[in-house]
Amino acid sequence: KCVQAGYTPSNGEPRQIPIIQSTTFKYDTSEDMGKLFDLEASGYFYTRLQNPTNDHVAAKIAALEGGTAAMLTSSGQAANFFALFNICECGSHIVASSSIYGGTFNLISVTFKKMGIDVTFVSPDASEEELNAAFKHNTRAMFGETIANPALTVLDIEKFAKAAHAHNVPLIVDNTFATPVNCKPFEWGADIVTHSTTKYMDGHAMQVGGAIIDSGKFDWDAYGHKYHGLTEPDESYHGVVYTKQFGKKAYITKATTQLMRDLGSIPSPENCFLLNLGLETLPLRVERHCENAQKVAEFLDAHEKVSHVIYAGLPNDKYHELAQKYMDKGRTCGVISFELTGGRDAAVRFMDGLKLANIATHVAASKTMVLHPASHTHRQMNDEQLREAGVSPGMIRLSVGIESAKDIINDLKEALENA
Repeated sequence: KCVQAGYTPSNGEPRQIPIIQSTTFKYDTSEDMGKLFDLEASGYFYTRLQNPTNDHVAAKIAALEGGTAAMLTSSGQAANFFALFNICECGSHIVASSSIYGGTFNLISVTFKKMGIDVTFVSPDASEEELNAAFKHNTRAMFGETIANPALTVLDIEKFAKAAHAHNVPLIVDNTFATPVNCKPFEWGADIVTHSTTKYMDGHAMQVGGAIIDSGKFDWDAYGHKYHGLTEPDESYHGVVYTKQFGKKAYITKATTQLMRDLGSIPSPENCFLLNLGLETLPLRVERHCENAQKVAEFLDAHEKVSHVIYAGLPNDKYHELAQKYMDKGRTCGVISFELTGGRDAAVRFMDGLKLANIATHVAASKTMVLHPASHTHRQMNDEQLREAGVSPGMIRLSVGIESAKDIINDLKEALENA
């Protein structure tokens, strides 16, 4: 599917997905175009809403996750915003795992709050009773990350899905770190999946993008009073009722025709073309990332200057059993978090001593990269929020690349000597 899905050329057409680098699409009559604006016909008229290149790649990602429909966005942040805002509005409430990417934590806790959308954060380790207690009458969605960035907690998807469905709301899962190669959240009860395609799906740090995939399983009509944007007439589109007209594609159609129309976070066709090239080698790269990361984690776990290693591939890791349950062959991702015995100062010396690994605000690319979350991606959080997110002041996030594992370990070994 990584190679073949999403696009099937006809006789004499390009074998590779073509880049349709055009803002507009021509029609023979005014009536033909009018039908598109009324959602009475399918087709393209303006790339901010849809583009053939983008749609082919979205279809491939939908196939990988086992979903019914998908859309691409200009970033992973845009994907998470659209995924939640598509079913939330002023007065809504969200239940979210506290162990998520700092940017997403800020999106939900700060920006959504300004829009009148409230949130209750729960520990990924919360009991069923604690999860159920977090829901309110106005809760519209539950959110978590398959593997949290950078705490690397593994979400108990079945437990979270059970709680969400008990309160008649969908579970939205960000599957960026695991990728559909290692985990398919829909098989465990998730309803909607998001991705920062910037990470492993692209794999080469070439483009920024995001994706939203709908399983098509959540019954929006059954809870129409909660999701009236999907089940009642949309006056901005001549009274269309998305669930009636588009069935299992209602959620993605609304996000595309309404949110993308108004907010415009569309990826460029060329970026989607580059993303597709990354997708073609995704299984090969993920296997190498995980193989390397396992070796690196074992090396760090045995080193005297390392006080703690967080990687679910290690048998002594808190989330090892959940990884064995939810991840294919127990493989998680190529990202490791660890702490040095010397704390924050030692972490800085270690990072500055690296030669092969790059200090960069990125993960999940072919090159090995390192980051200090408390100083970089999570620096907007106070110490209490850092602890809730599973990030300690001295934590180092290491994104293991696809170079030789021996070369990566030698680089770490030399840097640790001077840390």
